[in-house]
Amino acid sequence: MQHIIDRFISYVTVDTESDPNSATCPSTEKQWNLANQLVEELKQIGLSEVTIDENAYIMATLPSNVEHEVPTIGFISHFDTSPDFSGANVKPQIIKNYDGKDIVLNQEQNIILSPSYFSDLLQYKGQTLITTDGTTLLGADDKAGITEIVTAMEYLIQNPDIKHGKIRIGFTPDEEIGRGAHKFDVEKFGAKWAYTMDGSQIGELEYENFNAGYAKVTFSGKSVHPGYAKGKMINSILLANKFISKLPKKEVPQKTTGYEGFFHVHTVTGGIEESTVQLIIRDHDLKLYKKRKKYIEKLVAKFNKKYSEKFSGPIASLEIGDQYFNMRQKVEPVKFIVDIAEQAMKELDIKPLIKAIRGGTDGSQLSYMGLPCPNIFAGGHNFHGKYEYVPVESMLKATQVIVKIAELTAANKNL
Repeated sequence: MQHIIDRFISYVTVDTESDPNSATCPSTEKQWNLANQLVEELKQIGLSEVTIDENAYIMATLPSNVEHEVPTIGFISHFDTSPDFSGANVKPQIIKNYDGKDIVLNQEQNIILSPSYFSDLLQYKGQTLITTDGTTLLGADDKAGITEIVTAMEYLIQNPDIKHGKIRIGFTPDEEIGRGAHKFDVEKFGAKWAYTMDGSQIGELEYENFNAGYAKVTFSGKSVHPGYAKGKMINSILLANKFISKLPKKEVPQKTTGYEGFFHVHTVTGGIEESTVQLIIRDHDLKLYKKRKKYIEKLVAKFNKKYSEKFSGPIASLEIGDQYFNMRQKVEPVKFIVDIAEQAMKELDIKPLIKAIRGGTDGSQLSYMGLPCPNIFAGGHNFHGKYEYVPVESMLKATQVIVKIAELTAANKNL
């Protein structure tokens, strides 16, 4: 347990926050610090073919130790952290034998991690938790996944009696800004299938995710002195507000769950002359997703029709597109790879929680790039904020799942 704690802390204390406004890969120079650290560690534990390319994508190999042919499988995690909250100067706190009560993350700022609000905490009573100090995120998303993969590979190297085929591992930058798979070389990776270790609570096993799109609507206005503006001024801020009010009020993230899709306005900027509304569009069902995109297109068209005469042309412009698609379409034809992970959990007395991701994953893009890639729990909770925590026991279990998947794959001669 202490070995996993030490490894995890050595990763999360390195700032690797990604930047959506950067055009480079990785999007921040500081991601190289952990990337280079990982390369040296992978060599040190005894992996072969350890490489890092010009974009900081890391790959390594654990050679097969069986004579019969076994499909090459992979395990993948990302080393960047979300730009939603600071990842600099992370100071992890270790809570041993958690008593089920409030955890004071930061006494000075009165920041409390409470089971009365985060009820999932109670399932980890008696376990060892790693939390933030209330001023940063923790980085369990996805440095817990990296910890588990490295530890599992180290364990397999140290225990050659456990039979396994060839295993490839991959660590990527910029997953948190949607680019983690963009420059991933699937052919070079050479696995028949893989698993991202990037889920949340213990037992999660996911092979469905949102179909995802974005929309940017820009409203044009006319600025006139407010004292003489009657019949002349067009305030683009009010147009943007009216547009937002036309979106379905119950189809927002805070009012949806499960397979329910939504529209999510995340940025509004502007002044009288020009205002911009940026939103994301999500739905698990492809037909409903396309219908949502069409709704936005029709809404913008209605605004232009209503105001075009007054403005002498279109008053709103739309930029809309796709970000990623539901990986179920690509994983379902090879569902046995999910079944192997489920069997591994059951043999380790972990209750599988098979559900759809209300978000995206590198596995989605990789699946469409030819590498079917379900997602397995890494153990963390409350990602992207100061209340993030991870139970060490969950990281241990995830490590065991990786080992068991390798073992089951090698034992199954029908693959």
